[in-house]
Amino acid sequence: MIALEITGSYYLILAALLFTIGAVGLLVRRNVLVMFMCVELMLNAVNLTFVTFAKMLDDVTGQVLVFFTLAVAAAEVAVGLAIIVAIFRRRSGATADDLDVLKG
Repeated sequence: MIALEITGSYYLILAALLFTIGAVGLLVRRNVLVMFMCVELMLNAVNLTFVTFAKMLDDVTGQVLVFFTLAVAAAEVAVGLAIIVAIFRRRSGATADDLDVLKG
């Protein structure tokens, strides 16, 4: 039986596929929650790329960048979900066009 060796290129292809799915979902969908999840999917694809290059180059810089990216993503989730909840409280559904509801 021939063993399949998984190299870094497999991870990079997976990351490119995940990023593409997230970008298409962000551009096509109008629901705010789905758009929010697509942005998170894109961030995780970038994190996978950072970790892959860190492993391939034998350098921890990529893993440090992942740590900072996750910290920024956590802050984005806190602020983004607060805005989404504020929109949902005023209306039953929310689309990307409903952001003008938050004006004074």
